[in-house]
Amino acid sequence: MVNVVKNIEKLNIDKFQMDLISWFKAEQRCLPWRKDQDPYKVWVSEIMLQQTRVDTVIPFFNRFIEWFPTIEDLAEANEDKVLKAWEGLGYYSRVRNLQSAVREVKEKYNGVVPNTPKEIAELKGVGPYTAGAILSIAYGIPEPAVDGNVMRVLSRILSIWDDIARQSSRKVFEQAVRELISHDEPSEFNQALMELGALICTPTSPSCLLCPVRDHCQAFYEGVQTELPIKSKKNKVRNVQLAAVILTDKDGKMLIHKRPANGLLANLWEFPNIEIHHPIENDREQVCNQFKQTYGLIIDLEKIIGQIEHVFSHLVWNINIHSGIICSGFKESDEWKLVSVEEMNEYAFPVSSQKMLKLFNEYQKE
Repeated sequence: MVNVVKNIEKLNIDKFQMDLISWFKAEQRCLPWRKDQDPYKVWVSEIMLQQTRVDTVIPFFNRFIEWFPTIEDLAEANEDKVLKAWEGLGYYSRVRNLQSAVREVKEKYNGVVPNTPKEIAELKGVGPYTAGAILSIAYGIPEPAVDGNVMRVLSRILSIWDDIARQSSRKVFEQAVRELISHDEPSEFNQALMELGALICTPTSPSCLLCPVRDHCQAFYEGVQTELPIKSKKNKVRNVQLAAVILTDKDGKMLIHKRPANGLLANLWEFPNIEIHHPIENDREQVCNQFKQTYGLIIDLEKIIGQIEHVFSHLVWNINIHSGIICSGFKESDEWKLVSVEEMNEYAFPVSSQKMLKLFNEYQKE
């Protein structure tokens, strides 16, 4: 932290703020959550933007706000509808936490997002970054909002060689922002840092010649901008082999299964599947036996219609997709349903099941 303080002291902070904020005001992207400073909309956008690209988020944000325009609408909504609105974004625990927190805001704060660091940090799913983003962007409070973009920018500006993958490093960057942030325009300052990281100060091949704060950048001055930030590699992901079956009845309806209320992809619907621990070339009999043991379903497999790979942050699903028919053992319940293609639109599915359905529809046309 000593070197960081020294490098901050080298900066003309007023000039740095002016160059950064002036660039942002002139060059910022037109994004739907920037049309006003509604704390609820800022909150939704920041939760969506975690681990997701801006271009991907825009249509999801517009749909979500159309379905749930206010805190009250989201607080009172059925969880299945909320999951459906989030369908395709992944990381579904984010939206569950968002709805829980929104319900607390409705009950405890009369539907008004709190504007103090202590109160907002107590809301479920609201970490230091999200809290800082809401407080600075929506309420104009000079709080740091440190994400990956901000750490990358400041690691270069201030020549910070701490590993940004370590949680302890975040405190270094938060303290740096507290020293640098504009108290007159904290919203513009924080958004400008994020925007700079997204558009100019990119992970590889930063566009230094276009950078509005190049003259303030220690890494550029030292010629080490491509060596920063320091980021250690993540742990190796685990590969899991699955067999999924799109099962139909005599009327052509498809069997879907609701995942457990806890864990990965909780409460989403899927095509029933099982993990294959000892893959073999022709696993037809193994799949049938495991479906009988796991689900009590007697099924008849027709053929493998394709394979897909679905990547999570910590594991990879390698899925063989089978088509088949239900022979016996099916009992409709809250977790098991037979639905038509049209009725599928009423249920929220993870991306993997959406890919399976696309493969099945193509197989049906053959």
